[in-house]
Amino acid sequence: MTANEEQEMELEALRSIYEGDDCFKELSPVSFQFRVGDHDESKSFLLDVSWPETYPETAPHLSLDAFFNNRLSAETKQFIISKLQEQVEVNLGTAMMYTLFEWAKENQEMLMENHQPVMSAVTLTSNTDTNSPVSVTKKKEKKEQLTKAQKRKMIGRTDNKGELPRGWNWVDVIKHLSKTGGKEDG
Repeated sequence: MTANEEQEMELEALRSIYEGDDCFKELSPVSFQFRVGDHDESKSFLLDVSWPETYPETAPHLSLDAFFNNRLSAETKQFIISKLQEQVEVNLGTAMMYTLFEWAKENQEMLMENHQPVMSAVTLTSNTDTNSPVSVTKKKEKKEQLTKAQKRKMIGRTDNKGELPRGWNWVDVIKHLSKTGGKEDG
């Protein structure tokens, strides 16, 4: 069996296994994103995987460079990648994406055990640990207070699934009907 046939079979398997799972995203037939943990969980991360032409005989490219991972320290990212690379080496030559993703989910606590969320410089300058959570809480409260301009911008944004809200274009349809008369002559 050629590398392309193996990739095609694994791709079909991944599509059927993760259909409807918002943790898995197929960016292209050889590139994927897999989120370990929930969106709002501080110990979650987004793993980017891409297959070279000779995958699965050669290792897939693993990356944690997604914007979602900005709060992870460089050391944490390096640790996660090194542990995932160990799993890749064990499974080299076989279809390993499902095994790799499930291993990452099962070992999320271990992978993130030394994770300290990257904070803003203001928080890092506090002298004692007891002040640190207080400043984080205050920072969160300030984030939720939006200016009028920010609220206006949010109206045009999409929902969490990337879809426009129901009825977003109804006004345009009504304007169109009022200009055309709304009924066809015929």
